[in-house]
Amino acid sequence: MITLGIIILLIVVGGWVFMQTASFGQLPKDKRLARIQKSPNFKDGQFQNLSPTPDLAEGVSYYAVMKEFMFQKSKRNTPVDSLPSQKTDLKALQPEESVLVWFGHSSYFIQVDGKRILIDPVFSGAASPIKATTRSYMGSDVYSVDDFPAIDYLFISHDHWDHLDYETIIQLKPKVKKVITGLGVGAHFERWGYDTSKVLETDWYDVSVLDEAFKVTTTPARHFSGRGFSRNKSLWASFVLQTPSMKLYIGGDSGYDSHFKDIGQKYGPFDLALLECGQYDKSWKYIHMMPEEVVQATKDLGAYRLMPVHWSKFSLGNHAWDDPILRVTAAAKEQGVSICTPMIGEKLSLKDSIKHSPWWSGLN
Repeated sequence: MITLGIIILLIVVGGWVFMQTASFGQLPKDKRLARIQKSPNFKDGQFQNLSPTPDLAEGVSYYAVMKEFMFQKSKRNTPVDSLPSQKTDLKALQPEESVLVWFGHSSYFIQVDGKRILIDPVFSGAASPIKATTRSYMGSDVYSVDDFPAIDYLFISHDHWDHLDYETIIQLKPKVKKVITGLGVGAHFERWGYDTSKVLETDWYDVSVLDEAFKVTTTPARHFSGRGFSRNKSLWASFVLQTPSMKLYIGGDSGYDSHFKDIGQKYGPFDLALLECGQYDKSWKYIHMMPEEVVQATKDLGAYRLMPVHWSKFSLGNHAWDDPILRVTAAAKEQGVSICTPMIGEKLSLKDSIKHSPWWSGLN
């Protein structure tokens, strides 16, 4: 019994020490916490969604979720084949080009009206503090931070590991001119050595003028936050980005709710909506959309085109790796929604007509 007690104690202490390392960031405190506490979205010591949002669906237990994840996940949860990709020279893009390049999952680069924008970059090859648990798919890591030019605006939708990657953020530091994120997320950037004057922390419905004719409105999402055991101490968000020639919706992670229609009515229509589609499950249906809901959200937003992200790099759910794209493209076709499906690294013109290319067809 004494030996068992010592082993348990060592595991607990080791875990605590591990969670104090820099990659976990830090919780908001002092002036940052004082500002958070004034937010109408912060109640009872944590940020709240607009609608009641339980972690799990009704009648579902954590035991059942863990059992399904360990023993009942799809046999096609991870692709057997290496994913196809292209390598676009981002540094050689002409200033007048308006393009989008996707890197798998929720990471993508946008150049529009002369500005270079990066969203939720993850280039470390994993989506958790323990890399062996969430490795990226073969073929999906064709880019590194060295491939990027200077970044005018870095958007971080929330602080989960698959959206805020410590290694990537550290390497990007010399290249980033401005960070736009939700309240509290700046605490991580401060610990990681970023100049806090370059980090813009925003609340839902804050309007920020980034540059002449570049404006961002931070809008709600239905999700949660946290890099350790403390949850919802920083804000998760979506963004409405208005440029001189386009209006884009950057969705972040979200379950389906009425906020999509509200955003569409207040800020739409949109030239393009980038919406998460993947890592869903009936057991956590309130915090991640099902593919069919992604198409409905696109219609609610009044977006002319949809690009589904949050798939094709990591397996964080139980479904087959290509289930998101198969279902969302089928639903989009049925409902007459225009959809963009570039392969990883492919240069996608934002101004030309977008062609749907099923590059995943035939992969195992």
